[in-house]
Amino acid sequence: MMVPLLSIASLLIFLCLFSLAPVHEALRQGDQLRSLIKWQSLSKKTFFAGPEFAGNGLPAKIFIGRHEGKMEADRIEKLPGQPVGVDFDQYSGYVTVDPKAGRELFYYFVESAHDRDKKPLILWLNGGPGCSSLGFGAMEELGPFRVGSDGKTLFINYYSWNKVANVLFLESPAGVGFSYSNKSSDYDENGDRRTADDSYIFLINWLERFPHYKNVELFIAGESYAGHYVPQLAYTIMQNNKISNRTNIKLRGIAVGNPYVYEDIGDKAEIDFLWGHSMISDETYTKILTNCNFSNPNQSTECTDAIDSASSETGDIDDYNIYAPICPTDFQLNLDTTMDGLGGDFDPCTDNYVSSYLNNPAVQKALHAKAGKWSGCRYCSRFFMKNYTVQKLNPVRMAKPVARGDVDSVVPITNTKNFIKMLKLPILKPWRAWYLNKEVGGYVVQYEGLTFVTVRGAGHEVPSYQPKRALEMISSFLLGKLPPSLEAK
Repeated sequence: MMVPLLSIASLLIFLCLFSLAPVHEALRQGDQLRSLIKWQSLSKKTFFAGPEFAGNGLPAKIFIGRHEGKMEADRIEKLPGQPVGVDFDQYSGYVTVDPKAGRELFYYFVESAHDRDKKPLILWLNGGPGCSSLGFGAMEELGPFRVGSDGKTLFINYYSWNKVANVLFLESPAGVGFSYSNKSSDYDENGDRRTADDSYIFLINWLERFPHYKNVELFIAGESYAGHYVPQLAYTIMQNNKISNRTNIKLRGIAVGNPYVYEDIGDKAEIDFLWGHSMISDETYTKILTNCNFSNPNQSTECTDAIDSASSETGDIDDYNIYAPICPTDFQLNLDTTMDGLGGDFDPCTDNYVSSYLNNPAVQKALHAKAGKWSGCRYCSRFFMKNYTVQKLNPVRMAKPVARGDVDSVVPITNTKNFIKMLKLPILKPWRAWYLNKEVGGYVVQYEGLTFVTVRGAGHEVPSYQPKRALEMISSFLLGKLPPSLEAK
C-alpha cells in the first residue's frame, strides 16, 4: 500500500499582473517568478476576482472533440539534431479545450522505452506562472534530451523520468509556449480557475486521443508556481470523477517542488536564508529584523533601505541556486561557445540553447507546432485568489509529497519549513538522511498527511541541478516509498 502523504504546496497566494500591465515575457522561469514577487512587494495589492479557488471544482462547460487518427498524426518521426539510438516513442501537438475561442493547448509526450504499459503516467506542469513545461521541464529538467551549446543538436539525458514513467508535458495556460487562443482577451483573463479547467479538459481529451492510458495510474507533478496548478487540477479531477458520465481519471498522487508559499513567510524566509548562508551582513540582517514587518503592506523607509542593502550585499549570483555559475551577460550563441571553466555539469546558459532550438522552424515543424516565436515564459492576468485547495485534498488517500532543493534563495527551504511549523502536524517518521550511491542525497521527514523531502545541492529546478538524485526521489515516490536510508541501499 502506498504511504499516504500530503503536500502543503497548494497553500499559496496567486500573484498577478494587472491587465493594464504589459504581457511579461521571460527567458528564464526564475525571472518570471522573481518579477511577480517584486511586483507584489511594490504594490501590495489585495484585489480578489472572486471567492477562494475551490468552489465545486467543476468547469462550466466540458468540450470533448473527435480524436480518431490524431494520435498517429501527432507521432514525432525524429527531432532535428536528435541523437541516434532513441528507443522510445514521442508525440506532440494540440488539443482543443475551447473551440469557440479557438483555445489550443500544446503538449509533448514521451513514452517509457521499456514496459510502458506497466508504468504510470506523469503529467508535468511548470510554474511561473506561465512558463513552458516543454522548454523548462522537458528540455532542461526531466525530459529525455538536453540541448547542446550550438542550439541545434540534442544529447541524451541519462536521468530522464521516462525511465520510470510515461511523461506528458503540458504548456498551460493558453499563451504559454506554443499554446494559444484566437481570442486575444483570453490572455488577460487567465487565472488559476481557468488554468485548472482547461488542464482538465485537455486531459480528458488527451485520454480520448490516447485511450490505452485511461486505465493507467496518473501522477501530477510540477514545481514553483505549480504549487497552485497541481493541487487545483487534482481537486478538479476528483470533483469530476464523481460524475457518472465523465471520464474517470485514475489519479494516484501529486508532487510539487520548491513551492512559493505566503508572501509574509516568504520574504522573511528569504532574509533568514541569505543571512544563514553568510550572504548578507549581521548589521543589515539586524536592521531588517528591527525595521520590517513582513505582514504589513506599508513598509518604512528604514525597512526598504535595509532590504536594498541586502540586495546589494548578495552581489551578482543566481538567486535560484546560490552556488551555481551564471551565464555571462555578453553571452552570444554560436558554434564555438562552450561553458568550459564555469564549473560543474550544470550549464547556466541552457535557457539560451533551448530558446534557439525551439525557435528553429524545422524544430517547430517536427513538433507539429504552429509556426511563430516561442518564449519560455509569458503571462498576464488580473485574477488571483487565496488558495486553500490542500484542505480539500486532505481526507483523500493519495500520495502527495513536497520536494525541495536546498540552495534556492528565492523560494528558500526556510519558507517551507516555517510553513510546516505553522501547520503543527504530528511527526510519523522523524527527520533522517536519505542516500544514493552511499552519499547523502538529501533529507526526509514524514508528518501526518505530509512528507517533506530535500534534495542536497539542488536549486529551484531540482532535476536541472541534481538530475540523478531527482530521479531517485521520483522513483521512490512512484513506488509508494520514502527515499532510501543508508541501510536500504
